[in-house]
Amino acid sequence: MSAPTVARRLAEFAATTRAEGIGELADDAARRVLDALGNGLAALDTPAAAAVRAVAAEWSGRPEATALGSSERHPAASAALVNGTLAHALDFDDTHLPSVLHPSASVVPAALAVAEASGASGASLLAAVAVGVEVTVRLGMAGYSAELGNSVFFERGQHATAICGAVGAATAAAMLRGLPAEGITHAIGIAASMGSGLLEANRTGGTVKRVHCGWAAHSAVTAASLAAHGLTGPPTVVEGRFGLLQAFCGEYADPAAVTADLGDRWLLPGVFFKPYPCNHFTHAGVDAALRLRGRDVTADQIDRLVLGAPTAALRTIGEPLAAKQRPESGYHAAFSGPYTVAAALLGGGGLGLFHEDFTDTAARDPDRLALAAKVECVPDARCDSIFPHQFPAVLTAHLRDGRTLVERVEVNRGGPGNPLSADELTTKFRLNTAEVLPAEHATKVADRVLGLASEPDLGALFELLPGSAGGSGERVG
Repeated sequence: MSAPTVARRLAEFAATTRAEGIGELADDAARRVLDALGNGLAALDTPAAAAVRAVAAEWSGRPEATALGSSERHPAASAALVNGTLAHALDFDDTHLPSVLHPSASVVPAALAVAEASGASGASLLAAVAVGVEVTVRLGMAGYSAELGNSVFFERGQHATAICGAVGAATAAAMLRGLPAEGITHAIGIAASMGSGLLEANRTGGTVKRVHCGWAAHSAVTAASLAAHGLTGPPTVVEGRFGLLQAFCGEYADPAAVTADLGDRWLLPGVFFKPYPCNHFTHAGVDAALRLRGRDVTADQIDRLVLGAPTAALRTIGEPLAAKQRPESGYHAAFSGPYTVAAALLGGGGLGLFHEDFTDTAARDPDRLALAAKVECVPDARCDSIFPHQFPAVLTAHLRDGRTLVERVEVNRGGPGNPLSADELTTKFRLNTAEVLPAEHATKVADRVLGLASEPDLGALFELLPGSAGGSGERVG
């Protein structure tokens, strides 16, 4: 008898976890849900959200699941499209290293939509989220190359977040639909043909990347539905000659990484929460700038700044330098090493930088642009040796009085080595939702989310969200 395929092993893991629960991991999964909801509610007014909401409305269909921030209800797949777009639109979603992907922005919206449509319990939702994130991350790790020191997906311009996220989210959706292991296997096989995403928008513009996780979540719910109605996927879809890993990663693919210690060693707790709503490669530079600010360094003292970072990261946050020093919009400022360093040094919002620092108006601020123009971006050998297990940076300030100050940050804030506290995560949610929820109401929502393990269904939670009968007013962005 032949050994089970990778997809089958993932499906059996999902079915077993659904039956047995996730124990203490439920707390971590609930924090993923809270983070994704907060990030989504903060993104209601983005142009990408408006475009996707309009498309979902055009499609119409059975009102099964909630589109965040409004009273609109759509078929589950359409709600997942809207909410996945919202969850990723501001680049504030969690990140796994070294796979360099954002798992929850696809998994949570897909799981929420199917859980709401099916009347699933909070505990079932959390188990599905945990498994979906785990599958997403493990697929990402199968495309990580120690030889390259980077994700192969990323090196080839592919968005692993959307590609792997579609499969992980489909696993979660299939769990919540109650499919047996065979059906979950088929959902995985179907979703693997649906995941896609290119990263060129990070370099040269365009807002399409904001929709990547929405489309992954939509594909996931669709794949689970197709599997439930009898469509089948190839059993060797992960490791096969024309399977996902070979197609996207070629000779660097490592299928064994997907199932190594599966069920015994969870990667979920190692996924980083983001303290700042900008590309994760910029975060250590932000932390270094905040440390300089804490040493009373001011802009008028600075002659020039040198931001050292991993070579691979600089392709996103440092090239082309002229464009990064003068980003064309607030969105593109979130992918700029020079701008984020300048904004942090001058003083930003939230936990260090916040959404108000990435508006188009903020990106045109003459003081920020003048300081960003002083930032040179260079590869740093020490950073290269650490990347992508962390996204480190070293910031060197050459001051007008002749002094040189250096701040090196090697452990990113928000991960296991430097975690955000429960209070900081709640603060992030409260600030994310300040435009649509009063602070006291936001706290009630956070408490409800963090207590999902004991909720019989999601009804009470959705009643508290803005746009519902019990929320704080409709927002249709």
